[in-house]
Amino acid sequence: QVQLVESGGGLVQPGGSLRLSCAASGSIASILAMGWYRQAPGKQRDLVATITRVDRTNYADSVKGRFTISRDNAENTVYLQMNNLKPEDTAIYYCNSKDLALRDYWGQGTQVTVSS
Repeated sequence: QVQLVESGGGLVQPGGSLRLSCAASGSIASILAMGWYRQAPGKQRDLVATITRVDRTNYADSVKGRFTISRDNAENTVYLQMNNLKPEDTAIYYCNSKDLALRDYWGQGTQVTVSS
């Protein structure tokens, strides 16, 4: 089992920045990859960015060049640095981990609102 706790969401103006954090605990050694997904009201949950245990990253086209995913192995934490935020980035952001058995674990979500 893996437990995930997100933090760092909030309200920001267009063009601003936020950094989300996701702290993992439990069966850390079984984690194959971690990532961030987001879900806007009335829409499906979509991938934002992922990072594997060998630091291979993947981004949604809509966030390339603006968002950066990274991880701190010593702290068992994954970060999502979000720059040049746009109103369409408004959503609940969920941290995800996938273990070696390809089971998914989810955090509780953190709200990001981009508005003037």
